[in-house]
Amino acid sequence: MALGAVGLRTWQWNNGFKSLLLLAGFPVLLYLLAFAIVLLFGAGEAESVADGLRAAWQATPGLFAGACAVALVWFAIAARANRWIVDRVTGAHEVTRKDEPRLWNLLENLCISRGLPMPRLGIIDTTARNAFASGLFPKQYAVTVTRGLLDALDDAELEAVLAHELTHIRNKDVRLMVIAGVVVGIISLVGQLLMRGRWFVWRGGGRSRDRGGNRGAAGLLVLIAIAIAVLVYVLALALRLAVSRNREFLADAGAAELTRNPDAMIGALRKIAGHSDIAGVPGQVRAMFLDDAQASGWWGTHPPLQARIDALVRHAGGRDPGPLPEPPPPPEPAAPAAPAAQPGPWGPPPAPPAGDPATPWWRQR
Repeated sequence: MALGAVGLRTWQWNNGFKSLLLLAGFPVLLYLLAFAIVLLFGAGEAESVADGLRAAWQATPGLFAGACAVALVWFAIAARANRWIVDRVTGAHEVTRKDEPRLWNLLENLCISRGLPMPRLGIIDTTARNAFASGLFPKQYAVTVTRGLLDALDDAELEAVLAHELTHIRNKDVRLMVIAGVVVGIISLVGQLLMRGRWFVWRGGGRSRDRGGNRGAAGLLVLIAIAIAVLVYVLALALRLAVSRNREFLADAGAAELTRNPDAMIGALRKIAGHSDIAGVPGQVRAMFLDDAQASGWWGTHPPLQARIDALVRHAGGRDPGPLPEPPPPPEPAAPAAPAAQPGPWGPPPAPPAGDPATPWWRQR
């Protein structure tokens, strides 16, 4: 992961090729899913397994055409409104130079230094520490940070995070992530509807019994349909994992290259560790985050933060201060003091005589 390789045309070409691969593989998955739906809902009418497979194969093109029309509408909506959708899901809102001069100036200076157009700048009002870049076309590109990140990082660290997100835009990672999110979202939605509509299967099985059909053939066709649906879902996840986790390593290196300060990126990652989770955000959007603790592992969309820090130390010459100590818990509020005795009309009340404080003074001798 040499710094000189960051932003090369090769990486951008690879991302373009993967985008085309996702778009080409999506109709295949959609056709298989349509076949599974027809097979599942028609299982009760089949006299044999071969008859059920043949009938489902003949009926699939009609359903596939309708599914493609719906998918095209979905893609059109995603292409036009993906920024609006992401903002509504995350709670982000746009800010200007007047609203956030510190954040705006840091991002503008980075864009000027590389001759990049200024993306839209957004903020999420949460104490979590995270950031992401989004957009499908240049006019839609946006960089969004959380309020918690803005408050926790110093200027050098915040500049490194902004450079990280700009590298995602330069390398066309954001476009690939949007396409992958739409593909997996459609497949997942149809799969969930398929599984939730399984009561049709039992109704179909009842029709088969009433008509004297082969109950064994219907049950086997149902199992085949479910197996195909599960296979399609796994393949969709595999396509999503084709979005290489190396994009985060390269974006970290791009931040070090843009700022000439790998220590700042390491410091930012250390302060983000354990504070990056934003509740209620779906996985397709979390995949765009600077860090996603819920998907940080071998099968996740993000490499572990420690691996990214080690890469910056090894390849960019950064210095790792180690895990930061947790801040001490805030002190508990002191109990309110008892109100002082108010003097009566004849002066302050007399002090009780010395003695056992547990015994009333009039009983003490």
